[in-house]
Amino acid sequence: MMNYTKYRQYPTMNMPNRKWPSAVITKAPIWCSVDLRDGNQSLEIPMSLDEKMEFFNYLVKIGFKEIEIGFPAASDTEFEFARKLIDENLIPDDVVVQVLTQSRPEIIKKTFQALRGAKKAIVHLYNSTSTLQRDVVFGNSMEQTTALAVEGAKLLISEAEKIPETDFFFQYSPESFTGTEMDYAVEICNAVIDVIKPTAKKKLIINLPSTVEMATANIYADQIEYQCSKLRNRENLIVSLHAHNDRGTAVAATELAIMAGADRVEGTLFGNGERTGNTDIMAVAMNIFSQGIDPELDFSDIDAAVEIYERTTRLAVHPRHPYAGALVYTAFSGSHQDAIRKGMDRMKDHPDHWEVPYLPIDPMDVGRTYDPIVRINSQSGKGGVAFVLEQNYGMFLPRAFQQDFSIVITKLSDRSHTDVSPSAIRNVFFDTYVDGRNPISIEKYREINKSDDEEVTVEAEITYHRQPLTICGMGNGIIDAFTHALEKHFEVKLEINDYREHSMEYGTKARAISYVQVSDGKGKVGFGAGTSSNIIKSSLRAVVSAVNKIID
Repeated sequence: MMNYTKYRQYPTMNMPNRKWPSAVITKAPIWCSVDLRDGNQSLEIPMSLDEKMEFFNYLVKIGFKEIEIGFPAASDTEFEFARKLIDENLIPDDVVVQVLTQSRPEIIKKTFQALRGAKKAIVHLYNSTSTLQRDVVFGNSMEQTTALAVEGAKLLISEAEKIPETDFFFQYSPESFTGTEMDYAVEICNAVIDVIKPTAKKKLIINLPSTVEMATANIYADQIEYQCSKLRNRENLIVSLHAHNDRGTAVAATELAIMAGADRVEGTLFGNGERTGNTDIMAVAMNIFSQGIDPELDFSDIDAAVEIYERTTRLAVHPRHPYAGALVYTAFSGSHQDAIRKGMDRMKDHPDHWEVPYLPIDPMDVGRTYDPIVRINSQSGKGGVAFVLEQNYGMFLPRAFQQDFSIVITKLSDRSHTDVSPSAIRNVFFDTYVDGRNPISIEKYREINKSDDEEVTVEAEITYHRQPLTICGMGNGIIDAFTHALEKHFEVKLEINDYREHSMEYGTKARAISYVQVSDGKGKVGFGAGTSSNIIKSSLRAVVSAVNKIID
């Protein structure tokens, strides 16, 4: 048994008048990617300089205006990367790079060396403030911890003054914020605010990280709302989030914290980061998108994000990732497939309003196609099989025909222990139902002039077990007459229960396909289909294919 008794419940916030539960997200926050710092430092094999450059360019391309490029005082590669971006003028004018520094004089000074010559930059100062870090790691009191933050903030100002050509912005993080007493978090942030003296033109970013996710997402939202209400000079602050995913709820915590008043979100693509990772910034952005709000990040080619991420980080995107996973727009369950097919059909009536069961967004909005939405395996039903034939081959099976064919495909999938590709489904359908020639095959037919009572006589040349025969029958149409001819010759009762036909292609040489359901009155039912550029030929071939299931 796991020893749960050694853990203590995280304290809740006493906030009976909390406002965030009734708030809604109405616009995108300021986004800051930390892929190249927090994400990169968590990799078994960190990115090379070239890989960091490629990833930086991709982040710019999809719309990030703030990008944390590293911890230049801690690594020669990260120092070199910052210098490359600046010396080669590779930072777009509308993008601000951000660098991280501990509140230590030698590290702060080296950080500013890395940024010399930049047009603008954010210097991100942090020190650990949690009870556990103060007691166990540093052995510092609250007063000593606050002094460290204040001295660091003062040094930011003095170092920035030495590089007047750069427009510097400052950010402060009380690291391990969620493990810090909330009143003390307010106190230390206010101490830094008093040093920086932010203005409307030079706002200070107060970043409140869930460095270790320790409680349910609602508590993080409470903490953010509390801080927003207590921090001084709030109108000149940008309250930022940096949630980790130790409990698996970083995305939810971030969304609730935005509702609680946060202005900015730090995160990574696909949630990369130390331990269980950071907030998945793509998931948050796409969640906002799904509510009809511009996320201000462009994931219209989501496969490109997957490709660069997997190649440069050497990590894999889970096939069930909410928006980028290989299987997230795919349904295997028969009931799901049927609902998607019906929803897609109804979309033709209101294409401007997306409303399809099981698909919260249109796959085409992220560069995916409709082809893989329905994948067929032993769990699939008639709706899924029908959808595949409709979408890929323009074939519209009658409902009973769908049911009969789905049994065929289910058995095939059971035998192969895998899903069945669209091409395989099409091939199995044709092999099982279309233009059947065994034991009966129709070779020729001719229609004899109608009699006075409008009935039609058909004379047909067929083979039965490869032996030629001529049969003749009369009916109220060619199909009826041909069916009566088969009844007469083989001494069997045949009733056409369903007949459909449509064109599979456009143009004057379009191929027709006909579907027929035939029963013999004794419980036997046969399904068949026929194809031809001539609709009558396709119909007669369909009848033969169906009757072959009854007569053997």
